[in-house]
Amino acid sequence: MTERSAFGLTDTLEQNIEALAARRRAERGRASLQARVADRITRFTGSMAFVYLHLALVAGWVAINIGAVPGVAPFDDTFVILATLASVEAIFLSTFVLISQNRMQADADRRADLDLHISLLTEHELTKLAGVVREIADRLGVEAQRAADVREIETNIDPEQVLDEIERQAD
Repeated sequence: MTERSAFGLTDTLEQNIEALAARRRAERGRASLQARVADRITRFTGSMAFVYLHLALVAGWVAINIGAVPGVAPFDDTFVILATLASVEAIFLSTFVLISQNRMQADADRRADLDLHISLLTEHELTKLAGVVREIADRLGVEAQRAADVREIETNIDPEQVLDEIERQAD
C-alpha cells in the first residue's frame, strides 16, 4: 500500500486522477491562441492584482486631474477621458469573460455527457449483476424477501423514457 493509499486514495483512484490531469493539460495545449489569451486576461482581471492596479491608476488619474500633484498639469479635469477609457475597457473585459465562459460551458457539457454515459453504463452493468445474483440465489435455494424489489432492480431502464418524463414534469 502506498503512502497515499493509506489516506484513502487507491492505486486506481490515483491513476484516474493522473489521467484526468493529463487530459486537462492536453486540452489546454490544444486550445487556440485566442482562447489562451482570453483565459489569461480573464484570470488576471479576476485577481486582486488587477484591482490594486486599477486602484492605483484611477487614484493617480484623479489626483493629477484635481491638481493634487504639484508640477503635473491636469489633462482631464471633467474626467470624460477616464470615463471613456473605463467604458471601453469594460466592453473588452466583458467580451473576454464571455469567451472564457463559453469555453468553460462547452467543457462542462462534455463532462456532463461523460457523466451521463458512465451512469447509463453503470445502470446497465448493475442490472446485469442483479440478474447474476438472482440466478446464484435461485441455484442456492435462497428466497428473495421482496420479489417486486428484485424484479425492479433487474429491469433495464430506458434513458430516453426517463428524459421524456423529466421534461414532461418540468413543463
